[in-house]
Amino acid sequence: MDKLKVIVVDDHPMVIEGMRAMLQQIAYVELCAAASNAFMALEMVEEKQPDLVITDINLPEISGIELTAKLKKEYPAIKVIGMSTFNERSYISQMIQSGADGFLVKSASKEEIEKAISSVIDGQMYLSVDINMNTQEKKALKDQPVLTRREKEILHLIADGLTNPQIAEKLFISLNTVDTHRKNLLAKFETNNSASLIKLASKSGII
Repeated sequence: MDKLKVIVVDDHPMVIEGMRAMLQQIAYVELCAAASNAFMALEMVEEKQPDLVITDINLPEISGIELTAKLKKEYPAIKVIGMSTFNERSYISQMIQSGADGFLVKSASKEEIEKAISSVIDGQMYLSVDINMNTQEKKALKDQPVLTRREKEILHLIADGLTNPQIAEKLFISLNTVDTHRKNLLAKFETNNSASLIKLASKSGII
């Protein structure tokens, strides 16, 4: 069986070494590269074509949140796990919104890292056991729809009370495009009107 190719992105050498030591203990995983920033990570991803990227959120210049969004846009098949010393909901929510498949706190054990990797490779969302949330909050976060940048933009304008023609004019796009995005938003939030759409998006912390 081919090993899972993993790239770790963190600007602290100690974290990289710690992750290297942990990943070496997981038989089916190969750490194929390590990067200290998002630019290097994107180069490594293009060169190595990994199955999984584990990235710190707080990277210099370009954050792990932005890196995740870029990876998911350019390489949708690659799984991404975010990690941080913080377990604040806002960080985690932003990572999930950017398309991350999971989230770990840096104090995670080798067993938890292995569980996170196997979960996301199997197509499941993984959230660290150390995240300071109750089960219901974790479930809500896992069920939160992932929106494109344009969908988020339109959602905020809907929340501001703009009509479809006003949104089209503001964003220099056709009325038909706005209508399609609005329908997609309603479908993703499983609702059929703008009022409940705004309510659900607000509850999820997206707006």
